[in-house]
Amino acid sequence: MTTPKKLPALLPLSMAIASVLMAVAPMAQAQSLVELYDSARAFDATYQSAKLQYDANLARADQAKAGILPTAGLAAGVSRTGFENTNPPIDNSFNTENATLSAAQPLYRPANWATYRQGLKQVDLAKAQLEVAEQDLIVRTSQAYFDVLAAQDTLTFVQAQKSAVDEQLAFAKRNFEVGTSTITDTREAQARYDLVIAQEISAENDLRVKKIALDTLVGQNEAQPKGLLVPVNLPPVLPADVNAWVQQSETVHPSIRQAQSGLDIAELEVKKAEAGHKPTLDVVASYNVTRNPSSTAQNGVSTRANTGNVGLLLNVPLFAGFATQNRIRETLSLKDKARSDLEGARRTVALSTRTAFFGVLSGEGQVKALEAAELSSQSALDANKLGYQVGVRINIDVLNSQSQLFQTKRDLAQARYNVLLGNLKLRQASGTLTPEDLLLINALLVK
Repeated sequence: MTTPKKLPALLPLSMAIASVLMAVAPMAQAQSLVELYDSARAFDATYQSAKLQYDANLARADQAKAGILPTAGLAAGVSRTGFENTNPPIDNSFNTENATLSAAQPLYRPANWATYRQGLKQVDLAKAQLEVAEQDLIVRTSQAYFDVLAAQDTLTFVQAQKSAVDEQLAFAKRNFEVGTSTITDTREAQARYDLVIAQEISAENDLRVKKIALDTLVGQNEAQPKGLLVPVNLPPVLPADVNAWVQQSETVHPSIRQAQSGLDIAELEVKKAEAGHKPTLDVVASYNVTRNPSSTAQNGVSTRANTGNVGLLLNVPLFAGFATQNRIRETLSLKDKARSDLEGARRTVALSTRTAFFGVLSGEGQVKALEAAELSSQSALDANKLGYQVGVRINIDVLNSQSQLFQTKRDLAQARYNVLLGNLKLRQASGTLTPEDLLLINALLVK
């Protein structure tokens, strides 16, 4: 009986992966998530558009103040008059110059005051809209960041698997040459090697696409995100009660605040419509100067007249063809619609918060399970390699164990990224996400 040839010692898997990482790592300085977020904040077109819209909304809200402030105007004119009389015959022309300075101050205008209060609510609405855009940018940047890391991990694990399969293929060929294995082992290893080559090509392309997406978002060329420390202690979900997250979202979520501002604005719109039945009272003042610099047809001398007046102007609406009544009906319906929108926003936020909360809990459970599966897969691979050496396992057993181990490692890395991203999405769903939350993730990255 021929004794199977003992295989040479393999490189430890961690050393193989580390060597691949060093081979594919770019020379550029790696950047943290906070650094790339700052770049995206200054470059991303979607966020910049939201920021400019916020500035425009503030300016539009300030316009509403004009209705309760005084107004003043200056008007001036020059005219020339031709005068002709046949009996007695008189033909004379003269100039007239006039200037009027007028001012008004609203005293009682309910519609103007409602418009002014609407402007204040528009400021709150604009702030909430900008917060939504900022939170969306945080999540999009983090998603692109972790997509690149996940693609890099996938490529690293595939290349490490290719190295291991290539070594297993060499063993099978040598064993076949010495007669300790069949041609089947060699062909199985060759087939697995060819498959890994195809997976490597796909992983390289996926990494290239993910990097392009990140570069486009942050406005940099060849942005290189820092990797995650391994092993890593993922931050727990705090508070651990989903109802606490939902309750918190009801007061701070920007979507709910937008809907609440919309309801407040709709209620003020009703008051504006009702003001159509109410009188208005203004203080008005004017000062007029009329001058004839040349002689007039009547007396042949120049004249100048100065006139000033101050008073109250009362305007009482009587009938507007039922326009006011119908406008009130319209605004009442819109107010009810805004109230329904607010309730819908609350329900949507509560659902999204609960979904995100349980998604993070599920992700944490998957990480723990995959960590245990990684140890089990490594043990299974070691046992199959030993069994192959002593002849109780065949080559396909080793290849399957290798494939299972690398798949588990890839799934574990992806699960960790999903938990970190899930924490951010949970805070976004509850409306509490801020750029400071990225500092917690930065602390888990390679220095």
